[in-house]
Amino acid sequence: VQLQASGGGLVQPGGSLRLSCKASGINFSINTLGWYRQVPGQQRELVGTITSGGTTNYGASMKDRFTISRDNVRRTMYLQVNSLKPEDTAVYYCHVYWRSRNYWGRGTQVTVSS
Repeated sequence: VQLQASGGGLVQPGGSLRLSCKASGINFSINTLGWYRQVPGQQRELVGTITSGGTTNYGASMKDRFTISRDNVRRTMYLQVNSLKPEDTAVYYCHVYWRSRNYWGRGTQVTVSS
């Protein structure tokens, strides 16, 4: 199983980013996928999840500016983040629970700074 996250970078406050997570080694279309983020020294926190049918669920305080979507043909999940704030600076990880195991991508760094 491989989860390859990309799309991070340095963004000014108020800007937007779209992160991608391409998956291989799983039956992509039937799995619930998730985005998490982690700041050094802090616990990893849930950004949100998306089911096979496209139903999304977001972590506390994430709902307004974060949008998760998926393209089952491209085997890719997306995270659109708008109105970025400095406190959104973190490493963003994609996640899948597959055959009784948790799998994490390597993460992509998002830095929000002027």
